[in-house]
Amino acid sequence: MVVHNFSYGLLNPVLGYAMSCLGAFLGLRCVTRARAYTGFGRARWLILASVALGATGIWTMHFIAMLGYTIPGQQITYNVPLTIASMLIAIAVVGVGLFIVGFGKGGWLPLLTGGVIVGIGVATMHYLGMAAMSMPVSVHYDAGLFIMSVVIAIVAGTAALWAGTRVRGIGATIGASLIMGVAVSGMHYTGMAAMRVTPGPMTAMSGSTASSFLVPLLLGVSLVTFVLTLTISLSPTEDEINQDAVLQNRIDTQFPAAFPAAQSTAAQSPGPAQSPGTAQRPGTAQSPGTARRSGASGSLFSKPPRVG
Repeated sequence: MVVHNFSYGLLNPVLGYAMSCLGAFLGLRCVTRARAYTGFGRARWLILASVALGATGIWTMHFIAMLGYTIPGQQITYNVPLTIASMLIAIAVVGVGLFIVGFGKGGWLPLLTGGVIVGIGVATMHYLGMAAMSMPVSVHYDAGLFIMSVVIAIVAGTAALWAGTRVRGIGATIGASLIMGVAVSGMHYTGMAAMRVTPGPMTAMSGSTASSFLVPLLLGVSLVTFVLTLTISLSPTEDEINQDAVLQNRIDTQFPAAFPAAQSTAAQSPGPAQSPGTAQRPGTAQSPGTARRSGASGSLFSKPPRVG
């Protein structure tokens, strides 16, 4: 049967690629902030990165591209529970990969393990989303292209995790996002090329049409993008967090030496008082020495803070 992957011209692939790059950019900016924190603070930023990469960068691109797929003379509807499940899978597997690398002991093993999990999960999301399409045709897949799409997904997932441990500046983040957008789009259209449809018995059509998904999709993506952008814009950058940690460490080490009398008085008062900044607030960046004592120094995210 004749099928069309680009029924609306370049609109779907270009828009899908743009959303993939946007999600990758927001996700990487979240990851750069996660590197400067430990404990719950790091976990919080990794969760935000999972939503940005999984929902906006991967699933939204996939669904926008799917809207351009048509079969002449046939109506395609989408099973809503399966479609939503595919989005949740994308967020979950990206989160698992980020947590493996973010809280791992460093080295290539956590990176490759996380990349394989992310890749297989993204491929599962893709083919589950395609299974959510209700069409009066029989569907099967070309084995070679199917395997190639999974390999592309694994390579893309590993590259995304690696970029999260290395990328720092805005320029490098934009470049990595553009590359990741190509990888995600390439995986999607390779998977679509693997699909073969043949005339089959007419099945009961159930689900929602593509047009009915547009308004909820636009509202949801806009809301998520706005919240993530606002959160990232209002938070300090990785360098600013590290510089604050270095300054706090200097205060902790130099203040007692500069004011020995004040320290002696504090020691004699009931209830030993802590010097300013000694108490570690939950979820905040640790000073270099504290981070090493916490056991997180082995993680790929744990790097000496840059000053200046």
